[in-house]
Amino acid sequence: MRVELLYWDGCPSHPQALADLEDAMRDAGLDPGGIEVRHVGSDDAAAAERFVGSPTIRIDGVDVFDPGDEPTGLTCRVYYLRDGRVSAVPDPDDLRDALRRAHHTSEEPA
Repeated sequence: MRVELLYWDGCPSHPQALADLEDAMRDAGLDPGGIEVRHVGSDDAAAAERFVGSPTIRIDGVDVFDPGDEPTGLTCRVYYLRDGRVSAVPDPDDLRDALRRAHHTSEEPA
C-alpha cells in the first residue's frame, strides 16, 4: 500500500496533517515510515499531480477525500470534521477509517 502526503509550502497545515497521518497509520498497525511526503511547488506540477490543495493524502494514488470538481492549484485545502467544523487538516478518525479500508482491501486475495 502506497501512502502519500502532498503539500505546498504556502499552507502551514501540512506538519499537523503528517503527524495525524503517522498516528493513524500506527493505530492501523502500519509503518508510518513508509509515508511519501512530496512537495508540489508550481501550478504545472499541481496540474500534473491533480493536486487540489495542501495537504492532500492519497492511498495507492487515490485521494482519500474525494475532491469532487475542485480545480488543481497551489492553495490550502479545506476539510470538514465529523462534528461539522471546518479544518485545515482531515479528521483523524476519517484518516484511520480510510487506512483500515485500504489495508483490508490490499490484503484480500486476488
